[in-house]
Amino acid sequence: GGVGLACVKEGKGIDINVTAFMYASGANAAAALKGKLGGSVTKALKGNKEKNMDSANVYAVVNIISFLCTVPMVVVAEFSTLKDEWDHAVSEHGAQALIKNIALSGFFFYVYNEFAFAFTSHVGAVTSSVLNTAKRVIIIVVSCILFNESMERNTMIGSAIAILGTFAYSLTSKKPAAKAKTS
Repeated sequence: GGVGLACVKEGKGIDINVTAFMYASGANAAAALKGKLGGSVTKALKGNKEKNMDSANVYAVVNIISFLCTVPMVVVAEFSTLKDEWDHAVSEHGAQALIKNIALSGFFFYVYNEFAFAFTSHVGAVTSSVLNTAKRVIIIVVSCILFNESMERNTMIGSAIAILGTFAYSLTSKKPAAKAKTS
């Protein structure tokens, strides 16, 4: 709820691009599914030493499958503009810099997500999702401080709710389960 409140602009209501919101929601659902599926598969295969499927290997296989499923959609949606966009980017930045930045971006994205995938396999999908939400809010707050941007009241209240909610979750998730009474 806090992140949603932080998105409400005072006097303007919610000012979002609905198409971008729908795609972002789909991406978040897919990421949660990938984390849940990957964590379950990793736990199931970890005990079988013959398969050598730790969290890093499961993540690699999931990425290969994702790549093979995504490429046809990208080709259909973007192929008609690919040459023009590539030429424009090369004329603005140069081919060598463009290729280097694409390669580095892909490498760091892969490494970051492999660590996140391994983390999720150890702590669980819910904890990982809650911490990811907190990370986003903290990035927003720190960015506002570093770039000297003012935060509206709703942004401050929403960020505080998200951070306090994450803190409350971390406290309650450490609480031992109550023992069932036998009669």
